[in-house]
Amino acid sequence: MTLEEFQRDIQEGIPSVVPAKKEYEKDINHAPIRKKILSKEEEKLALKNALRYFPKEQHAELIEDFKEELDKYGRIYMLRYRPDYKMYARPIDEYPGKSLQAKAIMLMIQNNLDYAVAQHPHELITYGGNGAVFQNWIQYRLTMKYLSEMTDEQTLAMYSGHPMGLFPSHKDAPRVVVTNGMMIPNYSQPDDWEKFNALGVTQYGQMTAGSYMYIGPQGIVHGTTITVLNAGRKVAKNGEGLAGKLFLTAGLGGMSGAQPKAGNIAGCITVCAEINEKATHTRHSQGWVDEVITDLDELVTRVNKAKADKEIVSIAYQGNIVDVWEKFDEAGVYVDLGSDQTSLHNPWAGGYYPVGLTLEESNDMMANNPEQFKKEVQATLVRHANAVNKHTAKGTYFFDYGNAFLLEASRAGADIMAENGIDFKYPSYVQDIMGPMCFDFGFGPFRWVCASGKPEDLQKTDEIACQVLEELMKESPAEIQQQMADNIQWIKGAQENKLVVGSQARILYADAEGRMKIAEAFNNAIAAGEIGPVVLGRDHHDVSGTDSPYRETSNIYDGSRFTADMAIQNVIGDGFRGATWISIHNGGGVGWGEVINGGFGMLLDGTSEADRRLKMMLHWDVNNGIARRNWARNEGAIFAIKRAMEKEPLLKVTLPNIVDEDLLS
Repeated sequence: MTLEEFQRDIQEGIPSVVPAKKEYEKDINHAPIRKKILSKEEEKLALKNALRYFPKEQHAELIEDFKEELDKYGRIYMLRYRPDYKMYARPIDEYPGKSLQAKAIMLMIQNNLDYAVAQHPHELITYGGNGAVFQNWIQYRLTMKYLSEMTDEQTLAMYSGHPMGLFPSHKDAPRVVVTNGMMIPNYSQPDDWEKFNALGVTQYGQMTAGSYMYIGPQGIVHGTTITVLNAGRKVAKNGEGLAGKLFLTAGLGGMSGAQPKAGNIAGCITVCAEINEKATHTRHSQGWVDEVITDLDELVTRVNKAKADKEIVSIAYQGNIVDVWEKFDEAGVYVDLGSDQTSLHNPWAGGYYPVGLTLEESNDMMANNPEQFKKEVQATLVRHANAVNKHTAKGTYFFDYGNAFLLEASRAGADIMAENGIDFKYPSYVQDIMGPMCFDFGFGPFRWVCASGKPEDLQKTDEIACQVLEELMKESPAEIQQQMADNIQWIKGAQENKLVVGSQARILYADAEGRMKIAEAFNNAIAAGEIGPVVLGRDHHDVSGTDSPYRETSNIYDGSRFTADMAIQNVIGDGFRGATWISIHNGGGVGWGEVINGGFGMLLDGTSEADRRLKMMLHWDVNNGIARRNWARNEGAIFAIKRAMEKEPLLKVTLPNIVDEDLLS
């Protein structure tokens, strides 16, 4: 397809002629079939909802197709409307349109649906089993058409994948406002998502999936590297490091696939179990995991050799993680670090698979006998937790990786509660590592995408970011020297580690000062013609973006971790401080109804307006969360917000008074 044909296709939106049905491509990793949850009357409503996108004269032809999809997949994806062009992040100047900001958003949407990036690209799911960009292909087509028509005096309202329309606004307003899954609170149970998603009225945006800011597994590689490094510091004696130490975990899908790569960068032995052969093949072919083993005895032999030789190696075990935990206990293989990153926020629809069943058997039971599938999953969770407990009794450091493993295991009746009957035996990685060491000090996953698509632009931005961090580190207080050093080491190795999948993107952890200084340097380089435009963003999993009591805010101990004021304040504040687009979601890595999370995107184009916006918005985007963590009496956050107030006289934050514990006894 030529560039002109591609642009015409974007501008057409909904085709005037119904396209032919497309063949089902078996070599693509497809979403699991969703369970049948709609009544007969609700199925009719789902069809009516789907057909409202099309003129009446096409309804008779399309209704049979959509009914077939609903019966077969449990959802209406409108697969015949999937575009014929290749899906990837093109250089920004190849997109049709009147607004450079809108073109940047088109680029990011296509990156989220790139076959190399998306977990289930035909079903418009980027990662996590259900993290959707859109509910169906007509929503995609209509959104891209609106973006191609948009001016800088309009804002596009996105309701859970549906483009409600272009509305008059102004040049400093966000070009797009995204909401995903924003349910009335009493309708936020897992089956509510199944029902209302099947009706075509809401979707699970995950975090960066539904906010057009996913950059492939690189984003989680960095966070996992930092997590494993610091977990290793907890178990290492005399600063011996991670050489020869074993990290055992599970999941090689969209986000979890980063674990073996991160383990290699951190310098340990990683064993990562995965039930889906396609996911294993993808990560192995990409070089994100070194070896694949299908036999447990062979795995034991290989791990023992790696331990003896102090190798840095990542191994995928093709099979169920529970079998590995149990086998290693039986064989006496010592596990230094343990975790899990299966999609347990989505336990009944493909996020976690029962032991003793094949993938095909599980998928069949999931669709046709969901109650039995739930029983099998919960029985497996009990076995899983029991096996972990045997290892931790020997000294293994186990942490919940924010995927709701401990939460779902507790609901299954597993032995994972602490003696007080309230807390879990094992900490969340945020509670024990990322919260006190990073988020409280304002360090979080800042990211950028070179919109030119040129690798040389990415290399130049890497160099700029490294120079900025090295300069800042010279004056940084002792409290954040380790964070600075880890990220300088990361950015220096970014090119050689070949982290790019999809767009020319990079991530590093930085505080507000670091983000503003790096962004300012990028904007200056754009103005000087050294690089093309740059899209700034971050993971929602950050200092301020997410309220999640079992993950991002698990180290908030004043009773407010179940509130969501911070995330809502954050996205509103980003919106009027200059973000190009903003998003707020119900659901994320820990599950529907368990978290509220928000994000942003910002285009840097070398202008003074971009310079003004980046300084105003990035300052708020970080310090909002530090202020809340400070009010929760988190020691690192109190230090960080005091330092922020010294640097910015317009910032005035309420500080907590600390109560003498003796008065409470």
